[in-house]
Amino acid sequence: MATELHNLSSQKKEIPNAKGLRVGIVVAQWNEEITQALVQGALETLKKHGVAYSDITVKEVPGSFELIYAAKKMALSKEHDAVIAFGSVIRGDTPHFDYICQGVTYGIAHLNIISDVPVIYGLLTTNDILQARERSGGRLGNKGDECAIDAILMAKF
Repeated sequence: MATELHNLSSQKKEIPNAKGLRVGIVVAQWNEEITQALVQGALETLKKHGVAYSDITVKEVPGSFELIYAAKKMALSKEHDAVIAFGSVIRGDTPHFDYICQGVTYGIAHLNIISDVPVIYGLLTTNDILQARERSGGRLGNKGDECAIDAILMAKF
């Protein structure tokens, strides 16, 4: 469902206590204003639900395509109960947007098939910077918050 119609950041659902969960976060440096806001949203939510900062590992990669490799390394390391991959791809004038978005989407989906550790898809794919800002702490909430909740729920699945 479209974010504009369904803002999960404001949804009141029962979230289990996450004390003791170990969460890996891999974040793209590209579009850093957006990706760091996503990370901050996730960190606040993880902490709010009981995850200790010492149980969270944050690693940066150059861009969104590199999220796949880093998330794979984290998921297969057996050091995390869930992994969150954050990136932001903003449409430009070339088909690069389509290739990156599709590649990352397929890559993260594949990791969820081959690994026993859930990898949460935190890639913002927007038409412009305003849409990205609205989804990283703006009027449409923070997808980082939502991804943290997803990580908790899936780790407890």
